Amino acid sequence: MINPIRATGLERLELQRLRDRVGLLYAALQEATEAENPLASGAWAPPVDLSETLEAINIRVELPGVAADQIKIGLCNTKLRIWGEKKRRPARRRIISYLCSERSYGKFNRLVPLRWTINVREAQAELEDGILNIRLPKLDDRRGGEFSVEVIDKNTGS
Repeated sequence: MINPIRATGLERLELQRLRDRVGLLYAALQEATEAENPLASGAWAPPVDLSETLEAINIRVELPGVAADQIKIGLCNTKLRIWGEKKRRPARRRIISYLCSERSYGKFNRLVPLRWTINVREAQAELEDGILNIRLPKLDDRRGGEFSVEVIDKNTGS
C-alpha cells in the first residue's frame, strides 16, 4: 500500500499559490470565452473603457447615434450586460450610393465580467453625447472579516 505524501510548511504554501494561479487562469479563460460568446449571434460589440476608483467601478461605452430607450442594461453580481439595437436612419428622397460605410448598425451586445463586489441597487447609467456612463458603487468585501453571532438558548428563552 502506498502512503500519501502530505505537504508541510513551504510545500503547502507553494501548492496553495499554484492552486490560486490556476484558479486565476481559469477565471481569465472563462471571462474571455463569455466576452466573445454573445457575438456569435451576429451582433456588434461597442467599445468599452473600464476604470476603478476607491468608491466605484466606472464603465464608459461608445454608442453614437443610439437613443437611451434603445439601450438595455442587465446587471448581476458577476457580469454586466449591455444590449440593444442601433437603427439606420430612414432613407431620404434622393438615392445615396455609399462608397464606404464603416459604422455599425443592428443589434449590439457587450458583456463585461465583474470581479468586484458591487452594490447592484445603487448602480447608475447616463447617456450623454453618444457615451453611456455606468457607475457601479463598490461594497466593502466582507470575506475574511469576523462577525459575532449571538447564541440564543431556547431552553431558558434568553
